Amino acid sequence: MSSIISNQPLTKLNIFSGKGIQMKTFHITWLTFFVCFFGWFGLAPLMPTIKEDLHLDKGQIGNIIIASVSATIIARLLIGKLCDTWGPRKTYTMLLLIGAIPVMCVGLAKDYTSFLLFRLAISIIGASFVITQFHTSQMFAANIKGTANAVAGGWGNLGGGVTNMVMPLIFAAIVGFGYTTHDAWRYAMIVPGIMMLVMAFFYYRFTKDTPAGNYDELNKLKAIKEKTDYSVLKDWRIWALSLAYAVCFGMEITFDNVAALHFVQEYKLSQSSAGFWAGMFGFMNIFARALGGIFADKVGKKFGMRGKGLLLAAVLLLEGFGLLMFAQAGSFAMAIFSMISFALFLKMANGTTYAITPFINEKNGGLVAGIVGAGGNLGGMMFGFLFKSKNITYIDAFSYIGYIAIAVSLIILVTRFTKSVEVMEIQSAPALA
Repeated sequence: MSSIISNQPLTKLNIFSGKGIQMKTFHITWLTFFVCFFGWFGLAPLMPTIKEDLHLDKGQIGNIIIASVSATIIARLLIGKLCDTWGPRKTYTMLLLIGAIPVMCVGLAKDYTSFLLFRLAISIIGASFVITQFHTSQMFAANIKGTANAVAGGWGNLGGGVTNMVMPLIFAAIVGFGYTTHDAWRYAMIVPGIMMLVMAFFYYRFTKDTPAGNYDELNKLKAIKEKTDYSVLKDWRIWALSLAYAVCFGMEITFDNVAALHFVQEYKLSQSSAGFWAGMFGFMNIFARALGGIFADKVGKKFGMRGKGLLLAAVLLLEGFGLLMFAQAGSFAMAIFSMISFALFLKMANGTTYAITPFINEKNGGLVAGIVGAGGNLGGMMFGFLFKSKNITYIDAFSYIGYIAIAVSLIILVTRFTKSVEVMEIQSAPALA
């Protein structure tokens, strides 16, 4: 590969390659996002134990769920702006270093209030998604951007599923060494904190802001600061995508938070078994989000932004119906089948949303990515209120969210994402090589 080509965004995604700064950055950024999920949601599969240890009631657990995504809303907006100004390399390193502190210190919580505050502080880690999507967009050309974003986001989101499976095992291992359950969940959270510090070193040392180099090296910092244009907030398409992401990714992080507890309460599973089945939901990110991006790139190549919008509306509609089926599941087997069904379309919707987002306003990509990403967490926060309510069962909450997803799919259906001059996939390279 020539030096000229090596400094340009790639037009192909070879997932088995680690050559070049583009692919090196791609793999480091999704792996970092993966690790961030251990810090962000490491407490979720341990909540049955934490509930007993801290004597939490349903309302308090609901507040904790809300706190787990709340600070991320503001953090994603700020992080999106920082990506445009500082660059993704410095921004990710800073987020990892700061986020590791409450993750490792949450074990100091002695009651509901202190635990709630730690959970709120930990939630800033969710802003890692915006950096992953922004950084991936920097490394790939228009024809493959949706696929690359979906694969990076999906493999990173896979951390949510693996966390549900692994954290109960870490907890059990610590108990096996003779520690009480009171101490075990606290010591278990030190592990993801250390992982985040390790990734902070790798991110700063082995990635670059763009294929051509870092912002500082390219003397781009001043120019990038000057081009941030807040008039993009008038663009309805951004808010439509925020709504879409609220009901797909917002539901994903909500389910990551409540799934293990739901399976324990509704089907009397053990904490480790509930964590395993909850992990299956997240594990589908290994392919499902990527499918959304791949299909979106192929549809976009043939039908442009309008085609991508129709695809997004379709998968959101199917997600909604899948949620309704999950809510009405009469047995554990049916619950798992319907969970896998709605998970497939939910995660495809995630990938499709960020196959559209980078093209809304490319000069302010970080800001737009941050706004849409914040919409996902706003959805997660609002859904948390449903699971907090003493008058609404978890089953009812899942049903309501299903209806909301169907309503948002109709909004996406009537939204015109087509730009006056489309800069869609102009390359003829295959979507996945």
